[in-house]
Amino acid sequence: MSAPKVLFGFHAVGVRLKTAPQSIVEIYYEPTRRDARMRQFLERAKEANVRLIEADGLRLAKLAGSHGHQGVAARVTAIEQARSLDDLLDGVQGPPLLLVLDGVTDPHNLGACLRVADGAGAHAVIAPKDHAVGINATVAKVASGAAETVPYFMVTNLARTLGELKERNIWCVGTSDDAPRTVYQADFKGPVALVLGAEGAGMRQLTRKTCDELVSIPMRGAVESLNVSVASGVCLYEALRQRS
Repeated sequence: MSAPKVLFGFHAVGVRLKTAPQSIVEIYYEPTRRDARMRQFLERAKEANVRLIEADGLRLAKLAGSHGHQGVAARVTAIEQARSLDDLLDGVQGPPLLLVLDGVTDPHNLGACLRVADGAGAHAVIAPKDHAVGINATVAKVASGAAETVPYFMVTNLARTLGELKERNIWCVGTSDDAPRTVYQADFKGPVALVLGAEGAGMRQLTRKTCDELVSIPMRGAVESLNVSVASGVCLYEALRQRS
């Protein structure tokens, strides 16, 4: 069994409390915070018979590795998810919707991408083991619980993984400023993997070449590009709109 990890913030801990309370070892909370949000949170924790421990702000900050803990942190055990991307895809009902991130190294960006992936109903997020950030406490906090619900697969060779997705008839659509068609002209109703690169550098050339199609997001103002999490939201929700 893997060692317990720490979640912090109302959203991250609250989603775990809702979806898998048995995986929570203990919750630390700041007793000086007595607002309605904290009272409701503690009531849910008591109903779930989770061990509660009072802790001051300094201890919570040390646990969380951040001062953005909102007075709540939890030690939790890992939730078993699909062990591989193949296992997950074998169990998907209907056409898969995947988000592929190439070169996203900022934990705040990854957390936001996971959050929008959860909201749009994406089945998984995929990233390379190199040139990418893994799931840590900051990612979990920004993801507002989505790090617990959206499978995140870090693969050794991203281009090879895209090739394997294509063998499963999953259409790989990359985003690029110079693409001839916009995201609104693409067909996302079938099995699709949306591939986005990090801000600035964008996708690596090999990733770009491996995509079946490139699309752009229309930009009407002065800025040249969107934050990767915002771009992910535009693409994923267009896919959701087409599938609804």
